[in-house]
Formats: sequence, structure tokens, C-alpha cells
Amino acid sequence: MADVPLYVVSDYSSSERRITPSWSIAQLKTKLEPITGIPPSCQRISLRTSTNQNIPLEAGDEESTYLQSFPLSAYAELHVIDTRPPGARPNFSNAAGVEKYVLPEEEYEKKSDSVLAWKKNQKLGRFDPNAPTHEQAKIAANAQEIEARGIAVGKRCRVGGDDTRRGEIKFVGEVKEIPGSLGAWVGVQLDEPVGKNDGSIGGTRYWGEDSAVKRGVFVRPERVDVGDWPVLDDLEDMEEI
Repeated sequence: MADVPLYVVSDYSSSERRITPSWSIAQLKTKLEPITGIPPSCQRISLRTSTNQNIPLEAGDEESTYLQSFPLSAYAELHVIDTRPPGARPNFSNAAGVEKYVLPEEEYEKKSDSVLAWKKNQKLGRFDPNAPTHEQAKIAANAQEIEARGIAVGKRCRVGGDDTRRGEIKFVGEVKEIPGSLGAWVGVQLDEPVGKNDGSIGGTRYWGEDSAVKRGVFVRPERVDVGDWPVLDDLEDMEEI
């Protein structure tokens, strides 16, 4: 008899396979082990036909009982159940314990058919001799933000979109005391004493005089809104007594 295409379905896999009717049940189970991951002794097999009949593929002597004894039909489903207790079954979906191979960087750089090699040939990204560095691009974007927002010393502003944090811009430039920073910072002297410094940071004074009152903050340009923000007067709405 010719091979019959069947769908082999298990908890771990589902695939189309060609089954030879002259195989015994024992032979079938042996061939299903590498497909399903289930040992032959732990397999319970049933054939689901096109009419949704579930026919167990079992016999007292599985070595001499052949598949041609069962109503195999093209594209029927062969369901393989794992009879082991759940705790004894391998978890094929958990790759945490699988040792992963990582190609050494020096070997990867030698390959001629890699994405890296293609970028080198096309002079893309960091391989473009005319492209600005990441640091240069960040500094340029910072400068564009300052220009677009009209940020300049002496202008009124508010910080972080908060109407209660209004003040005057006192400084625009790099602040070396802030680690890992690129581009300019904006120093703002707030109207109210709700700042984090007095215009100095790390021992360097950027504006004003030494004071115990903290009205200064250093912020990135994107947090500054320049405008005609008048000084808040908490008493202006009070009625006369």
C-alpha cells in the first residue's frame, strides 16, 4: 500500500507526516519518538478520522499488528498522548537550561555574509565616514532644541509645564559637574524657593551669589517653556479686609 499523509499531533508538536501502512504499531511508536519527544512505552495513540471518530491504535501484540488493519485516510489526525505523570515530562518550551552558543565577536567580524559585512560594504551607520558620531548627533539635537524654543539668558520661562515653577533663565551651556551629560543645560532661577541649588553645582557657580535659599535648577531644554510668564503673586486675589 502507498504511504498515507497524516497529521501527527501531540502536546509538543504538530506536523504532517507520511505513514506506511505496512508498519507495525511498535514500529510507528519508534518513529514517532523523535517527532513528539515521547518514548514508545509512554505513547497512547488514537486515529481521528474525517468523521471525528477516535479509534485507538492499540493491540495485545503491537509487534505483529500492522497499521493497514486500521482505517487510515489521507490527512486524518494521529493523536499521540504522553502517559507519563506531568512532573516526569520534559518542558520543551523552557530554554532557560539550554546552553546557548554565542559566536565570538572576532569570528563574526571575519564573516563575509553577515549583516555587519554588508554594512561595511555599503558604508552604513558607524561605517559611514561622513556620518556624525552618536555624541555629535546628540549635541546637535540639543542645540536645535534650544534654538527652536527660543531659550536665552534673561528670558522668562516655566519648567516642566508646571505653572507654579516659573522663573528666569540665568544660564545656557554645558555643566561639567553633571556626569554623562552631552550638550547644553538650562539654568533657571525660580520665583519661589523650590529649587535644588542656589545657582552653583559641584563647587562651580553659574549665576548669583552664595545663598541658603534654593531657587535654582538645571534642566534639559525640552523641559523649558519660554514665554511672558509673570511672577506669581499669591496675594493678588485676596480681598481687602
